[in-house]
Amino acid sequence: MLRNVFIAILVLLSTCIAKARTNHLLPQPQQIAVKEGGRVFALGRKIVLSDPTDCWLLRSVLEENGCELVAKSKFRVEVRLVDEIPGSYDYRLDGYENEAYRLDVDENRISIETVTPTGVIRAAQTLQQLAEGYQGRTGVEAVTITDWPAFKLRGFMHDTGRSFIPLDDLKRQIRLLSRFKVNTFHWHLTENQAWRFEVKSYPQLTSDAAMTRHKGGFYTQEQCRELEAYARLYGITVIPEIDMPGHSAAFERAMGHSMQTLQGMREMQTILSELAGAFPLAPYLHLGADEVNISMPNFIPAMTDWVHTLGRKVVVWNPTKADPAQADMVQLWSTAGRLVKGRPNIDCRYTYLNHFDSFADVAALYLSNIYYVSRGSEELAGAIACVWNDHVLPTPDDILRQNAFYPAVIALASRAWQGGGEHYIETSGVVSPAKNADFIGWEERFLFHKSHALSNEPIAYVRQSHVRWKVTYRHRTFDATGAAVYLNHTWRNVIPALLPPAEYGDTAWAETRVYSPQDQKVGALIELQNYSRSEQDSVPEYGYWDCKGSRLWLNGVEILAPIWKNHGQRVLSETPLADENMAARKPVILHLEEGWNTVRLQLPYGPTPGIRLNKWMFTFVFTDLEGRRALDLDYEP
Repeated sequence: MLRNVFIAILVLLSTCIAKARTNHLLPQPQQIAVKEGGRVFALGRKIVLSDPTDCWLLRSVLEENGCELVAKSKFRVEVRLVDEIPGSYDYRLDGYENEAYRLDVDENRISIETVTPTGVIRAAQTLQQLAEGYQGRTGVEAVTITDWPAFKLRGFMHDTGRSFIPLDDLKRQIRLLSRFKVNTFHWHLTENQAWRFEVKSYPQLTSDAAMTRHKGGFYTQEQCRELEAYARLYGITVIPEIDMPGHSAAFERAMGHSMQTLQGMREMQTILSELAGAFPLAPYLHLGADEVNISMPNFIPAMTDWVHTLGRKVVVWNPTKADPAQADMVQLWSTAGRLVKGRPNIDCRYTYLNHFDSFADVAALYLSNIYYVSRGSEELAGAIACVWNDHVLPTPDDILRQNAFYPAVIALASRAWQGGGEHYIETSGVVSPAKNADFIGWEERFLFHKSHALSNEPIAYVRQSHVRWKVTYRHRTFDATGAAVYLNHTWRNVIPALLPPAEYGDTAWAETRVYSPQDQKVGALIELQNYSRSEQDSVPEYGYWDCKGSRLWLNGVEILAPIWKNHGQRVLSETPLADENMAARKPVILHLEEGWNTVRLQLPYGPTPGIRLNKWMFTFVFTDLEGRRALDLDYEP
């Protein structure tokens, strides 16, 4: 009798532990059914793998979890290619396969059905997450999942023209982001500061003399082929970009003339031929074409025609001074970027991470739909999160940390896979997004992965959905939730925030009470001005948190501002940002009394000399002493 009770308890515990794995799947599958009472498929044993696609990632996931692949066993993983996955959604996007899959797991067998080999990779990524977080021997919960993306293109972009990122770092990001079904790496290879793509016909392009930042940093063609092949193993397509004819000062320094000459056009044809050879798998070559006056009207059409002779398709930015309809795909940026009919479009209008903070904007990215719709189409391919480091940062890790890289990219990719989102960001804005139930679920899943697969990555994000505020402004009270609260957003005329547009001389007050079960020393992440990584902003003088005169108190005792390394200076693009942003600093060490503690902020709105983007906002959340996790405290304003 006791033995039966003990076995029942073990079964119940194993079911609860296994169920936690499905709760942490990110992005959430379209359809999922846990088999009540079903036993997990245990890994770490001999199994038979039957896979007509010979998927490297599937084999790798099994072997990394201790499976020995043998010719004979009663435990099997079987892949079957089928004509369709009933109920799934797909549309045509050249260069991108159908990604739908059906995953069925029981005690002795894992069955995977897909339409294409790419679907097997997506199923393997789900298995990878299902096996994560176990103590000791791993397993996969008894479950049936039918899944597909709402948008076929879900990506991230690095501007390595401005800021060189080592190849191994890019590989690590590709490997980690693929777990969350990111499927595109947009590789911006050239800029005014430097040309990073090796051109064998013109080696002067990657000479130190042609570079003004990160001299000597470039990628050989062999490295480009290596990275593209590596990305393909994880189901990620690389879109390389040679920006033309603008953003080309490095080209002019090296070559001695503009791209927009007959000689320049001939050279660009040679360069594009070498680019195609260095990226043999890339369906698209990106030509940029933004932010420049095009003096040769036939420049972009001629380059487009040349790319077509190479058997590739063309992407350009919009807005552009060229005709975007001449390209095969269009990438939308800024509020002026509008969908081009008859072409697939990529939405990047409000996904420039270099302008965003570490908390509120992450929530807003997840909650916004993609260009006003809940799922993609032949005219709406998907979305890419872009990192533009106009401003030099100290290290490649700072690029990730200060731009909230992992939480923001994964938030956007989650939305693009799952689809939905009640409103576009122009309507939903950043009006206390952290209190949304959908976001709270995403946050819980993301933080699980932060503590597992992403545990060694530079991530400033901590739990924020429990942080609550009362904001008083113009004799009105507003409720807000989140570690960061935008009173007026960076782009205040298009993205709604908590308060109506402010006028100089206005002041808001924010307050919350926090219950601590004991006297304790804690950390606090605090920010009163988030510094864009694309600006040349002025740093406050000693004794000030920002250029507006904001102040804050804990239990009536004022919290003093850091001693800024660049105090009172305007930090130019080639001077590394130091401690200006919260993500680059250690947490402020504070003392919480046992019982209720009061946090109060005075937030004046005024001119910010030397700062172009007047962000009226604040960030405050209590953490452990290292700033790695938020403390589980009650916030009751």
